[in-house]
Amino acid sequence: PGGCPALCECSEPARTVKCVNRNLTAVPPDLPPYVRSLFITGNPLTDLPAGAFPAQRLPDLASLNLSGNHLRTVEAGSLALPALRQLDLSGNALVSFSPQAFGEGGSPLEELVLRGALRDHGVLLSLAALLQSGALRNLSRLELADNGLLLLPAGMFTALPALRQLDLSNNSLVGLRNVSFQGLGQLQSLNLSDNSLGMLWNSTLAQFRSLPALRHIVLRHNTWVCDCAIEDLVAWLKESDQVEGKEALTCASPDKMLGKALLKINGSDLNCSMPIDLPSQLQTSYVFLGIVLALIGAIFLLVLYLNRKGIKKWMHNIRDACRDHMEGYHYRYEINADPRLTNLSSNSDV
Repeated sequence: PGGCPALCECSEPARTVKCVNRNLTAVPPDLPPYVRSLFITGNPLTDLPAGAFPAQRLPDLASLNLSGNHLRTVEAGSLALPALRQLDLSGNALVSFSPQAFGEGGSPLEELVLRGALRDHGVLLSLAALLQSGALRNLSRLELADNGLLLLPAGMFTALPALRQLDLSNNSLVGLRNVSFQGLGQLQSLNLSDNSLGMLWNSTLAQFRSLPALRHIVLRHNTWVCDCAIEDLVAWLKESDQVEGKEALTCASPDKMLGKALLKINGSDLNCSMPIDLPSQLQTSYVFLGIVLALIGAIFLLVLYLNRKGIKKWMHNIRDACRDHMEGYHYRYEINADPRLTNLSSNSDV
């Protein structure tokens, strides 16, 4: 007890243990109980099983850095540490992250860094389930940068009332319409730089306005589409002091607007020749189609009304023709059914 694992470096006064680039394939079982900061990085470690960090033996472990390993699975109960405040899983290729990784109860975790660790979509959904469960209600810093994310699961951040810093930079986010920031009353910093955002809709801008502590929003290096739909974003940028470096935001398309600063855009600069509200356009088309069909139906009924006598005569003629035809069939049937009439019919030609 109190010793140091063979492949690690320990400092009891600093209460720190470092197992860096030691070719470890499992968490050392003999970690000293005094450890408060633990670094296990750059190892071929692939799995965190339940009890990998025994809570009874590591009651004071507050900072855990597992970045740059080969971690693929984080099992239930593997991170159930009573004093854990900081966790860094960056640079791992996670494919499985149990929503019960921090145990059945809540975790005191305050900082979670997952930079470049969520390349698998299933892991993203598991993380969303974990965050939505309320197990990390004390989380104040969340880093999800460098993960190539296109879209975020709906309601992913709704159970994080203490969140102050959210980093979504260097992904491939194309929109935030399904992302809710409601309930993040403590959010101070939001980094959306280096994504593929073409616009921010009114619903998202309204959420930004409603967050009282949000004073630092980073939007640089996005692919802003400068057409009519960007008018609301431009108006918000001009009136808001939340966006850092907003003067450097420029258009990425269309070609005639390429490189133009968003803050210098006027209504006359925008291309509004094409409708941008597709649902409204479709609704208008359906209404027009209904009107045309109603007019055609009215004209047809009018033609029928004006020609009612001719149509009536035509119907009578059809009725008489059908009756004559049926009488002929009936006459032939009677002849064929009576042999005497058949002989009479044959002799009538002689």
